[in-house]
Amino acid sequence: MAVTQLCRLVTCRSAARAALRAHRKYSKVCPAISERLQVFESFREKRANHKKDEAAESPVSIRLADGRTIKGTAGVTTPLFVAQSVRVKGALVSTVNGELWELGRPLEADCELQLLGFDTVEGRQVITIFLYPNPVMHMHFLWDLCFLQYSKLRLQLIEEQMNGPTVTVYRCGDSLAVCNGPLLPHTGLLRTESSGLVRLLGVAFPGEKDKQEWEREQEEARRRDHRRIGTDQELFFFNDVSPGSCFFLPKGAHIYNTLTDFIKSEYRRRGFTEVVTPTLYSTALWERSGHWEHYSENMFTVTSEGSQTYALKPMNCPAHCLMFEQRVRSWKELPLRWADFGALHRNELSGALGGLTRVRRFCQDDAHIFCTPDQLQEEIVACLDFVRSVYQVFGFSFHCLLSTRPTPCLGEPEQWDNAEQIDIQIKDAIGRQHQCATIQLDFQLPIRFDLQYVGRDGQLHRPVMIHRAVLGSLERMIAILAENFGGKWPLWLSPAQIMVIPVGGNSESYAKQVVRQFHDAGFMVDLNDDQGTTLNKKIRSAQLAQYNYIFVVGDKESESRTVNVRSRGGKQLGKRPTEEVLTSLIQLRDTRSNLNEFDVNNESLMLFMSVLHVKLLYRRGGCYSWY
Repeated sequence: MAVTQLCRLVTCRSAARAALRAHRKYSKVCPAISERLQVFESFREKRANHKKDEAAESPVSIRLADGRTIKGTAGVTTPLFVAQSVRVKGALVSTVNGELWELGRPLEADCELQLLGFDTVEGRQVITIFLYPNPVMHMHFLWDLCFLQYSKLRLQLIEEQMNGPTVTVYRCGDSLAVCNGPLLPHTGLLRTESSGLVRLLGVAFPGEKDKQEWEREQEEARRRDHRRIGTDQELFFFNDVSPGSCFFLPKGAHIYNTLTDFIKSEYRRRGFTEVVTPTLYSTALWERSGHWEHYSENMFTVTSEGSQTYALKPMNCPAHCLMFEQRVRSWKELPLRWADFGALHRNELSGALGGLTRVRRFCQDDAHIFCTPDQLQEEIVACLDFVRSVYQVFGFSFHCLLSTRPTPCLGEPEQWDNAEQIDIQIKDAIGRQHQCATIQLDFQLPIRFDLQYVGRDGQLHRPVMIHRAVLGSLERMIAILAENFGGKWPLWLSPAQIMVIPVGGNSESYAKQVVRQFHDAGFMVDLNDDQGTTLNKKIRSAQLAQYNYIFVVGDKESESRTVNVRSRGGKQLGKRPTEEVLTSLIQLRDTRSNLNEFDVNNESLMLFMSVLHVKLLYRRGGCYSWY
């Protein structure tokens, strides 16, 4: 991606000091820094003057979360002013019509305003990033980032941070830096003493209780780190012979395959069919799809047959377009829902790799839907229901963010009126947000590949393409689930479901029969027949290894064809007929219950499922909830 982009510049001084800033001397800094600051101020002043002419101080209506309406002035009134006017204490950031908005940034039109404090995720995030004071004005302009050209490393870091056509640049004193923001209105809110530092990376809290809670959360996050869990439970490992590519051991592969089977079972119910596509393609395909121009630096390439260049696929969509165009398609075939579990490769920078959350080789529960425009709404609703159904199994709450067209955008504005992307964020057991699923409308690839179908009228029409992933990357989802469950996998997903421990006499033969019986039923079951270890140590070892259930069998159990059941949490569930235990565990596994209770009937299972509350929060278009 070229560095020349449409950038968003955010200045960091109050409006009252604008005139003083315009005449600031730069003699105390080196010539390179002085030049960059002058460029920064030049663009800021041009944009400020342009905005001033546009605003004309028109009145705006500001609706607060409690229903009150406040009057203000476009280009003048800020969320900070509103917070002070209505005496809202502790506000750190705001949202305007659902979009994060700094307290010092003037409002531009009628809007719905929410003031957010430290008790919100957004409020805490504002404090945990670089602390630059007083961002008060946003400016949009075409800019070649000339004041950053002195540093190739900084330019590289900027390119890595850019997930769209804009970046945000902040100034604090003589320092200029790219930062996602939004930031605090001023550092006075932190109540810190001057330490002589020009720039500070840190975390601040309203009180000691909040600090202790944050420390507890950090310790909990370290305890749940999926890399530690992966090592302790022998799930996976990494090796320098293939950087960024995971080696899944048998237990890790069990989780991997169970998740895949879960999605495949949903495919059959929801009308998806699987396809298998190649991994290596000529660059001609990527040039045709447009990926080569914008994404080639992130592809692994090989040269063969002289000068012919091939690339490992980083996504499946161009191959699915090739499949669609293999013959004439009829409207009667649509929608076509094709799923692909093919391995993908992306040349991530080595410094960005981190366990399973950022890898070079991965697999997605990737699918593409080709449909008519009239079928579009029904397909989007079905995709959202798919996401709801899957995330409900894990116990995740989630909300959807609607991403609108970038600026500039490829394609006609009329197409972008309908072509938007839904990014779905989940919240895990300790309150962290993760983006996994995505649903994206695509009008451009059908145009680039000239995809057509014969409609009811006998004429050729262009299909709409939907990119859809529910789990997203399987590798990343396994990391999220490991940390969400803290390594205590629910039975249906667990790589260590049952440990059988024989105790004395002739019980070993019966223990092996129990192992065989549960193994044949599809369970991950092991036998601990170590004669040199006490029963208590065997039980404790199985609990630490996170076996869901521990069966202790002795002569009495052998005679009565029973097992003595304990949970990994230490609960003694007593002696139960082996067949009864098998039936109950099959029910728990096949219903994908997250319950830890041993015997669960259908009524209690339905009660558990009914209390899972999943919310869909759209950035626009209202709020929808499922129960």
